[in-house]
Amino acid sequence: MSDRPALPLSRPRATRPRRAIWVVVILAVLALALILASLPRIERLYLRQAGAEDAATLRLATQVLRGALERTQALPALIADRAILQQLLAEPDNDGIVPFTNELLRQSALSLDVSDIYVLDTEGRTIAASNYRTEHSFVGESFAYRPYFTDAMGAGLGRFHALGTTSGQRGYFFASPVIDDTRIVGVVVVKLRLDAFEETWAASDATIMVTDINNVIFLSDRTDWHFRTTAPMGPRVLANITATRQYPVSMLSPLGLEVERLDPDLGFGLELAHVGDESFVSQTALIAAPGWRVTILTPTGPAIQRAWTAGLLLALMVVMVGLVAATMLGRRARLIERLAAEQSLASLLEARVAERTGELKAEVEERRATEARLRKTQAELVQAGKLAALGQMSAALSHEFNQPLAAVKSYAENARTFLDRGRSDEARSNIERISGLADRMASISKHLRNFARRPGDKTGPVPLKPVIDDALELMAARLRGVDVVYPPPEAEVWARGGRVRLQQVVVNLLGNALDAMERLEHPRIEITLSGGETPQIAVRDIGPGLSEEALAQAFDPFFTTKEPGQGLGLGLSISYNIVGDFGGRLSAENHPEGGALFCVTLEAAASGTPELAAE
Repeated sequence: MSDRPALPLSRPRATRPRRAIWVVVILAVLALALILASLPRIERLYLRQAGAEDAATLRLATQVLRGALERTQALPALIADRAILQQLLAEPDNDGIVPFTNELLRQSALSLDVSDIYVLDTEGRTIAASNYRTEHSFVGESFAYRPYFTDAMGAGLGRFHALGTTSGQRGYFFASPVIDDTRIVGVVVVKLRLDAFEETWAASDATIMVTDINNVIFLSDRTDWHFRTTAPMGPRVLANITATRQYPVSMLSPLGLEVERLDPDLGFGLELAHVGDESFVSQTALIAAPGWRVTILTPTGPAIQRAWTAGLLLALMVVMVGLVAATMLGRRARLIERLAAEQSLASLLEARVAERTGELKAEVEERRATEARLRKTQAELVQAGKLAALGQMSAALSHEFNQPLAAVKSYAENARTFLDRGRSDEARSNIERISGLADRMASISKHLRNFARRPGDKTGPVPLKPVIDDALELMAARLRGVDVVYPPPEAEVWARGGRVRLQQVVVNLLGNALDAMERLEHPRIEITLSGGETPQIAVRDIGPGLSEEALAQAFDPFFTTKEPGQGLGLGLSISYNIVGDFGGRLSAENHPEGGALFCVTLEAAASGTPELAAE
């Protein structure tokens, strides 16, 4: 349970005066009147905006359709100039020319991206067609009833749009006469299918339709509107459609389109169209040559919905402003009361903050002290590990020093004898040998002194080849009789770390490798040094390898596979922490060819001054 005082609870709000209720009622009535008065004007505004947004779509659809018609219009005359067509019309029953011409027309239709190309004789009968392979081939069919045929036979350009009587597909037909010298011998017809335009229009939210001069809807992305009429037809128009077989008369039925100007005073060219229960904003563009009207119909539903939303937001703003004004009437007294409560709460919070700040300071100081103790303990463990390694090497080092000392004594006695006998050259040779042995003992002593002293915490660029060389020299006594395979790289390898601590890691790994092979007659250690972005030192022995338990706990403190009394199990743990302090990683695994493999992976460093990280 906490002894801290509880925060004061806010007082319940006072009941609003009855006058505030009347203010809300009046504001609601005013808002409703505002919506009713402004909604028609807002609706007109959003309808005009919706029409303006789709005006670009209308222009694009009109331009694309007009461009396709203009591009296709020139094709019949170009195709009619081919000599093969004159030969075909001269010899319509030639079994060599007819198949060739059919295939030529098929390839031309594919390359020109048109629906069909076909050739009519002077009677209107088709003698070659690009669709000769299809089920609805035009070959043998007569199209003398089509206006484009009669217009082309009159030495002009024939053009016509209709529903195909053979294919059942809508298209625009362009025709041009085939002239042999000055005589018209036939007609070339190119049909442009228009279905692709409807597929493009279907991606728009608006409806696009194309009506001809007879007010028949010839194209629309709404298939149920095809061949519907937007105005009544006279008997003469129906007779002409029947004679030219332009559309099936049975399919012609009124759409029920009713149109009114959206706003005559503003002159935007927009109309409000109704089809059954649907309402649209309508605008129209003309394509002069075929006499088509392209109309885009934008549904009014979204625009009206936005208008209602805008009206409601406007009314809501009025209500909110009124409520704010009404609220300000009683705010003064509540503000004074609130300030008093806030001052009391602020004083209590300040006391709590001061109390908590003291607790945090105490926790920070305790954490700093704990970290300092941990760093000191880690340094002592590292030093203990090095002293333990020196203890393990003590017997070999004793032999390493005793043997040169005995040799020094022997050489000194011989030198004295040679001097007594006047043999100065032989005495000088013994003295030089004594000097060499002294240099070797001094070198060993220097490495031991550097290895034993406490390292610093600084890290920097460290050359790894000297680190391995020094470790091998320190372990030279224990490595006697061991086949050490170490091919040093030609170029120096630099890594971030500390030279003495890295040397301790390598000494520990070499010592563990020797311990693993103490029962082998021919022990071998392989050392590999590689550079790159992650320099690596690998030490492999040919011992029995590591068990699964040993692999899992190799770097845990006090874990060891040695006999009792032969190790504390701290060497690999200390080495693991040393490498981790350098931002590297120490890993262990079993080599595929036998034995254990330990890898020291470090961060690369640019070549620098070794003294910076010599410790």
